[in-house]
Amino acid sequence: MQRRATNKVSAIPPPGPELVQPPARSGEISVLKIFTTFLVIGATSFGGGVVAYLRNSLVTKYQWLDDKTFVELLSISQTLPGLNATNMAVLVGDRLRGTAGALAAICGICLPGAVIMYGVALAYHVRGDRPLSVAGLKGVAAAAVGLILATTIQLGRKSLSGLPDLVFVALTVVGVNRLHQSVPRVLIVVGALAILWYRPRRQEKDKDKEDKKEEKEGPSP
Repeated sequence: MQRRATNKVSAIPPPGPELVQPPARSGEISVLKIFTTFLVIGATSFGGGVVAYLRNSLVTKYQWLDDKTFVELLSISQTLPGLNATNMAVLVGDRLRGTAGALAAICGICLPGAVIMYGVALAYHVRGDRPLSVAGLKGVAAAAVGLILATTIQLGRKSLSGLPDLVFVALTVVGVNRLHQSVPRVLIVVGALAILWYRPRRQEKDKDKEDKKEEKEGPSP
């Protein structure tokens, strides 16, 4: 009787903080869900701050990706031709549900913008020179800059781990904004420097070999 009672008590998990849910499995996400999610992102990401909306939906809200994977996919999308938003949609959709997911994501994110911009273009053609319209466009542009800056700070806190990372960021900014080099060229050069900097050092390799050797030999008597 005592043993049974002990087993029942041990089955109850100890109290503690809730664990953060891991990213959702791709098989659990339907193509329709991918389409509607990117449809909402495309309909609400005003002013060019689409990266902030993508992170809020994919990482924070639905947890389909973690911050590390999001940054990796964003880096790939920036090196490819085309818009970052559409490239991200294709990459994320393909990662979640393959070709069908990629098609659903790109259709969802492009459809609202195409419809809304058609109506805006007609309205701007008629009343685009009004002072109120010009002021509204400037306000949207300022809000977009703020959204991008906020997302950059959030991702930077988790992705930048030391002074060398900040140096690589500064080199990228100087190469693109000051030297007016293309983004792929700057990324290739800075990426090569980062690989050389973070390559395994000889001392680390020797230490790893010693650790493996000690594991094989076992603890000394």
